[in-house]
Amino acid sequence: MMVLSLAACGGGSKSTTDTSAAADGAKSGDGGKITVAIWDNGQKPGLQQIIDDFTKATGYQVDLQVITWDQYWTLLEAGASGGDMPDVFWMHSNESQKYMENGILMDLTDKIKSSDKLEMDKFPKEIKSIYEYDGKTYAIPKDVDTIALWYNKKMFDEAGLAYPDDTWTWDDYYNAAVKLTKPDGSQFGTAMNPSNNQDGWYNIVYSMGGKVISDDMKKSGMDDPNTLKAMEYVDKLRKDAMPDATVMSETGTDVLLQSGKIAMLPQGSWMVAPFKDNEYIAENCDIAVLPKDATTGKRVSLYNGLGWAANAKTKNPEAAWKLIEWFSTKENQESRHSLVLQWLHTRAFQISGRTAQISSTFRHI
Repeated sequence: MMVLSLAACGGGSKSTTDTSAAADGAKSGDGGKITVAIWDNGQKPGLQQIIDDFTKATGYQVDLQVITWDQYWTLLEAGASGGDMPDVFWMHSNESQKYMENGILMDLTDKIKSSDKLEMDKFPKEIKSIYEYDGKTYAIPKDVDTIALWYNKKMFDEAGLAYPDDTWTWDDYYNAAVKLTKPDGSQFGTAMNPSNNQDGWYNIVYSMGGKVISDDMKKSGMDDPNTLKAMEYVDKLRKDAMPDATVMSETGTDVLLQSGKIAMLPQGSWMVAPFKDNEYIAENCDIAVLPKDATTGKRVSLYNGLGWAANAKTKNPEAAWKLIEWFSTKENQESRHSLVLQWLHTRAFQISGRTAQISSTFRHI
């Protein structure tokens, strides 16, 4: 079962780019130059290569700017209010509705229909729907992300516990988390990002048959008996096997895993690259699928996806559209795959001895 997430994602990896400098550059370009704004510095090299090819093919000059996640939406909103936004930028499910409703994004509907380079039927319809409003399309999906379970093999070995596998239920997860929690507070069984529900309790709620929101998206699902059951489980897990919420929020759950403070962490595919480059995780950790619920038998991993959008008031609408179209072709999707994820060149990765195929529609990593 796959459930479309309305939660935030992509904030786990911090950019090292100077935000003020990027903000100064992330404005609509003049003449034949367009500006592009993203928030993940890890993706800049791969995107820059694709942009360089675009410039060679079209003659359009492109300035790629990275703005940290913490500042991205503040600066984008300020730019929208002041009439000075970047030409092309990443859009997110959390923010897309207000930007579409207020006419801030370029309407791409007719451009998509007339394009002979795009294969829109290859993108998941749930992801496409995030960027559709009133029968029109305002962004093209850039990627798809999902959630898996990272665990510390060394801690499991020291506790004499078997590694997580696809037979695990959330009961197994709780029991292991408690056993992996040390009374002196030096180690905890797990953690949960307080500010990102996509890699947190949403997965548990839907796995246990609950709902965060009704199917028609008109009312809350928090009074559903199964949702209440799931939240009781989360509360028990929080009390018995997690660090204090302040620690998780201020330190960051990814840092807790990287520093050997927690044994397990549900985390998004956007963290694969930074985790892969972390020496401690590379030596001590592995990945498994999320647990399933013992009663429903459901294993749920929420997914989400970013989109390429353009400023409705860009001074260079043709160049902005051509770049979005260029990013979204099968060829350049596959090119970005090889550039950003060279170490996953087989388009598959090992999850506890089981091979999991990943769609060629890009993961948000």
